[in-house]
Amino acid sequence: MFHIQHHERLDSTNDEARRLAAAGAPHGTVVHADEQGAGRGRFGRTWFSPPGNLYLSVLLRLDLPLARVPELSFVTAITVADAVDALLPKQSRATLKWPNDVLVNDGKIAGILVETADGAQILGVGLNVLESPRNPPYKTSTLVGSGGIATVDGARDILLASLEKRLEAWTEHGFAPIRVEWLLRAHPIGTALRASIGGLTEEGLFAGLDADGAMLLDTPDGRKRIVSADVSGVSP
Repeated sequence: MFHIQHHERLDSTNDEARRLAAAGAPHGTVVHADEQGAGRGRFGRTWFSPPGNLYLSVLLRLDLPLARVPELSFVTAITVADAVDALLPKQSRATLKWPNDVLVNDGKIAGILVETADGAQILGVGLNVLESPRNPPYKTSTLVGSGGIATVDGARDILLASLEKRLEAWTEHGFAPIRVEWLLRAHPIGTALRASIGGLTEEGLFAGLDADGAMLLDTPDGRKRIVSADVSGVSP
């Protein structure tokens, strides 16, 4: 299904995938770079991209209503978590933070950026294999530092095999099973969370996901539906 284009260095695998989408590249095109000069994450933030980690973008051409594109963030998050589990010791298990951060031992090990361009969906993944950002504002982790045994190419192949299976299941059964699986890996219901949206902040207790993946937060003002935000835990 996948056709891998490997590069030693790109500014951004997502930007290259967008260029390829505009040129008519087929479904299943994968852009893989050993290093990124201008990698980016959600909200346009810089993604630390030295050699030794996995940076890839998958171009999909799915007959998908625009309203369902956000589901791909959850599909991709579970895909990456599956791959991380396969590469870590058996007692370790990846967890998820809304909407699509992948964590190991509460440290962020991967980030995901889903975009649309020229009728295609682009799934961008950065996975910390050997290196993690220096002095980030949040805890981080790496596969090797968590006891895993992995090469970058090996991690890529496991991730793509997982993605193929997850996409098939999602296409056949819809979002509901993905939502259930995501919740099994996420912060427990009732966890105190803070959602930062622009200059606004909402605090409350995690109440699960809406049918379309929006986060539900029980606040002093009632239940709020969060569709885009930075989410962090709140100390007791």
